[in-house]
Amino acid sequence: MTKPVSPEDRQKYDQVFMQVISSVQAEAQATRPQGSGAIAQMFHKEQVSTALQAAAALIAGWNAGQIDTRAIARGAGALRGLGLEDAAARLENLIRIDEV
Repeated sequence: MTKPVSPEDRQKYDQVFMQVISSVQAEAQATRPQGSGAIAQMFHKEQVSTALQAAAALIAGWNAGQIDTRAIARGAGALRGLGLEDAAARLENLIRIDEV
């Protein structure tokens, strides 16, 4: 599912959108596995990968004039799995970026 974004809103909010995406990407990449062992490392790697893929999908959607709500949900879930509740909330707030 997607939410359309007008070209005017894209121009107006582009910097904010990209700052949110960049910050959540950096936060996800800076995390470490929450436990020791191979399973924890695999889970961590998958969560980081999911968060980064969701960010890429959001950027692609934004460039096409839409907000990908499924990518937001996937990314927020991955960020929560990494213990990044604030980053997940910031990502979820992107759906309302044009409602300020």
